[in-house]
Amino acid sequence: MSTDAGRLWGARIAEGPAAAAWALGVSTHFDVRLWREDLAGSRAHAAELERIGVLEADERAAIEAALERCAALFADGAFPLEPGDEDLHGAIERWLIDELGDVGGKLRAGRSRNDQIVSDLRLWTLGAIDRLVAAVVDLQEALLERAEEHRDTVAPSYTHLQRAQPVLLAQPLLAFVWMLQRDAERLRDARRRVDVSVLGNGAVAGQTLGIDPERSATALGFSAVAENSIDATASRDVVLEVASAAAILATTLSRLGEELVLWSTSEFGFVRLGDAYTTGSSMMPQKRNPDVAELARGKAGRVVGALTGLLVLVKGLPLAYDRDLQEDKEPLFDAVDTLLLTLPALSGAVRSATFDVERLTAAAGDDFALATDVAEALVLEGVPFRTAHELVGALVAEAEAAGHGLRELPTQRIAAAHPSLPGRWQELLDPRAAIGRRRGRGGTAPEAIAQQLTRAHAAVATLR
Repeated sequence: MSTDAGRLWGARIAEGPAAAAWALGVSTHFDVRLWREDLAGSRAHAAELERIGVLEADERAAIEAALERCAALFADGAFPLEPGDEDLHGAIERWLIDELGDVGGKLRAGRSRNDQIVSDLRLWTLGAIDRLVAAVVDLQEALLERAEEHRDTVAPSYTHLQRAQPVLLAQPLLAFVWMLQRDAERLRDARRRVDVSVLGNGAVAGQTLGIDPERSATALGFSAVAENSIDATASRDVVLEVASAAAILATTLSRLGEELVLWSTSEFGFVRLGDAYTTGSSMMPQKRNPDVAELARGKAGRVVGALTGLLVLVKGLPLAYDRDLQEDKEPLFDAVDTLLLTLPALSGAVRSATFDVERLTAAAGDDFALATDVAEALVLEGVPFRTAHELVGALVAEAEAAGHGLRELPTQRIAAAHPSLPGRWQELLDPRAAIGRRRGRGGTAPEAIAQQLTRAHAAVATLR
């Protein structure tokens, strides 16, 4: 077997490629993971070649049987890649010819690497999206479990990383459930545009043999067929879209990781991750490091980088296919692989977490966090909010200067701000009462949380 047997571009180029050029162009080391999709496409293509008379029935049967043997070799990690195999397509054709002689060479009729690789990649991406959504749902369910457990636990909320208003702990946990819901929906929405067959479009202008792209699409399970042969082989916007959805998902995971990192510090002390999701220090025996959460934060950079690289890859390409597009697969593979590593680790970390209810409740007890409730109580008394804001701001400033909270202000000073306040002062500054006042949809009152949990469970179930 000659060293160029795995090349599909024939005798037009008389001299073999230089070693450096060959090393630059070889893609078997990463496109080999598309073997299932490539073999599926070959089965569909063989059926079409028999239908139009290019293959006899016995030839197609021989090819089908050989493709089954080929699949078994790949599944066992025993497929014999050779130094002359430029890419997966060439490797499989070379193997088929070794097995079947000239019959193996008939399979290429009416098919180009250009439509073949896009077909493979679309098929692979459909499966990747399904795996990602399943992993997202598992993380959502972990968060929902913890939200159900802590639907009555008082906790502080934050803006600008400063304590804001008291909430139930279920509220920030559910916030991530809804973020992840949109992440999964973006992937599902992108899936519709990935689910388009391009097999039968040839290299750029279609093919003359009478292959029916509709039949190939049906055989491969695609829902639609590409409308334009140039667009079919030259465009990678669906890869960009999935990479974009993956990057947004990665940033959500990074934010969840950041929250776990902050909450597990000695300064916050709100959560303790389980030992299985915590590491120690090589030098400091006392340390419990939330490495899983930190890595979730760090891995986001890889996924965002994959999107950036893909955008730069395609931004200036002329129609139609260009070899630059060989570089579309590794960033997508890496983004998906990274997320499929990160999601289960975060799901486990969330399930392992123990929340310090007493510390959370104490942190939510800062009565300055309820200044807005006092201002809104004045609004209900007819005071313009701007005026109410200034009155309560002055009370906060006085209490802070005196070194105590709002609860300790003298009654006469409270009455001076507004006569209606003294009788309601302690109730307005009660964190649990403040939580109970936020009954509107999306709020943090117990009944609002209960309704939100019901809707969240239903939303996640639709993804399942």
